[in-house]
Amino acid sequence: MNPELLRSLAPQVLAALVRRYGDFEACEDAVQEALLAASQQWPSSGIPDHPKGWLITTASRRRIEQWRSETARQRREEAVALASPPEPEPVGVDDTLTLLLLCCHPSLTQPSQVALTLRAVGGLTTAEIARAFLVPEATIGQRISRAKQKLHGERLTGDHRPERLAAVLQVLYLIYTEGHTASSGDALNRVELTTEAIRLVRLLRIELPDDGEVTGLLALMLLTEARRPARVDASGALVPLADQDRTRWNAKLIDEGISLITVALSSAPVGPYQLQAAIAAVHDEAPTAAETDWAQILTLYDLLRVVAPGPMVTLNRVVAFAQVNGPEAGLAELAGAELKEHHRVDAVRAHLLELSGDVAGAREAYLAAARRTLSLPEQAYLRSRAADLKS
Repeated sequence: MNPELLRSLAPQVLAALVRRYGDFEACEDAVQEALLAASQQWPSSGIPDHPKGWLITTASRRRIEQWRSETARQRREEAVALASPPEPEPVGVDDTLTLLLLCCHPSLTQPSQVALTLRAVGGLTTAEIARAFLVPEATIGQRISRAKQKLHGERLTGDHRPERLAAVLQVLYLIYTEGHTASSGDALNRVELTTEAIRLVRLLRIELPDDGEVTGLLALMLLTEARRPARVDASGALVPLADQDRTRWNAKLIDEGISLITVALSSAPVGPYQLQAAIAAVHDEAPTAAETDWAQILTLYDLLRVVAPGPMVTLNRVVAFAQVNGPEAGLAELAGAELKEHHRVDAVRAHLLELSGDVAGAREAYLAAARRTLSLPEQAYLRSRAADLKS
């Protein structure tokens, strides 16, 4: 019995039931019962020829049984009991996108969208999600429960695909970002989150192979993930991009990411994820940090600032601007940006002050950045930079 088979089929079966019956929470319960039945029966009876259809039929029967037990809803029970289970869908049909669209319903808060997506589509348990985001399990449980309640009666539809797809991509991006650089705690990476985000975007691209932003997001994740092996040293300390051992980068992921972004930029309207992927590609293609084409990166950030302006885009553009025009020019650009206080702003200021020769100012800025971040690896790195500076 392959647990990965059940894990991959679960969101598709859930999507089929929600489309037919509505009531997200009740359908999820029915799907969980069907998965349990499969895990108990298939090892002895063998995997059915059409396992997805088997699960849909079994879960549908469980759902009808649920309705029959709800005496307070007698009228609906009779209507549903008379209805036949949905026909097994053709082999190859994947409802993952539709379920993602439902999990990212505009009535839900972004934290709830993230938690529900990881639970319903990713298959992570409430405890696993809580550990990944370093919040109490009860908090995640409440988010998921409230989200299901808000989606009560909602049926799956592709009618809102264009406007909700942006929310889906943002949720997957947030999941990956939290996994790549954890916002708090003693771990720099949360591999379970980056792995799951990449898996979900791959599934999304199967359904939307011609969408430039879906391809761009996948390329961005792969090009970023390729550098993960070199982001920490043997002791677990953070290693900045400029100091990383590039022989440890994953060449296979880099090749795939560059291939994807090349296709996307040449065949689809340019969007923010494509531009970010293009920037990551420039970094990954440079044989050494000194050979990075910062002028090209600055041009890409100029475009990104127009397409998707935001504080992090502004800050990253300042870094590129300083690389092209010098640290003093970068400091002037940073001062003019009027960014809110954040540990990354302090860290960039510290780096530019260090390059300009202002040792005391750089040390103070590094320590300020260390005080503001909740990530223990980042705190240790920033404090070590401050300690290394000699008056």
